Amino acid sequence: SSGINAEYKGLRKVACIGAWHPSRIQFTVPRAGQKGYHHRTEINKKIYRMGAGYAMKDGKLVKNNAATEYDLADKSITPMGGFPHYGEVKQDFVMLKGCCIGPKKRVLTLRKSLLTHTKKRALEKINLKFIDTSSKFGHGRFQTPQDKAAFMGPLKKDRKE
Repeated sequence: SSGINAEYKGLRKVACIGAWHPSRIQFTVPRAGQKGYHHRTEINKKIYRMGAGYAMKDGKLVKNNAATEYDLADKSITPMGGFPHYGEVKQDFVMLKGCCIGPKKRVLTLRKSLLTHTKKRALEKINLKFIDTSSKFGHGRFQTPQDKAAFMGPLKKDRKE
C-alpha cells in the first residue's frame, strides 16, 4: 500500500526537481502556482443600455442617466451607497445582461460579434422600463436619497446646530 505519507506530501508534482548541485531549484523546473490571471473570452453579451456619464449643462451637473420612458425619476445609475467594491459611476457606461467575469475594476475589451445574429431573441429591441438603484449592500429599500429622506423624516445627523 502507498500509505498515508504519499497523500500528505502531495502527488501532483514533479518528482525530481534537479541535481544535488547546484543546490537550488532552477527556473525551468515545473512548480505549482499561477502567475497573472487567465484570459477568458465570453460571447454574445446582450447590451441593455449605453449611457452617458455626468455632464455639465448650463452650469449644472446633470446626473440623470438612469431615467426611462416609464420611470422619469431624476436619478443616477449608481445605486444608493455606490456599487460594492467599485464606487460611483461618473463616466460613460455600458449595461450588459448577465455578469462579467473577474473583479469589479477589471478592464474588459468589448468587440462586435463576428456572427450574424438571426435568432429572434438576439434581434429583439430592448426597452428598459425600470432601473433598480436601491442599495446593493444589505436590504435596499429606497431608490433615491430623496425617497429615503421623505420616508425617514428629519434625522439627527441632518440637524443644524
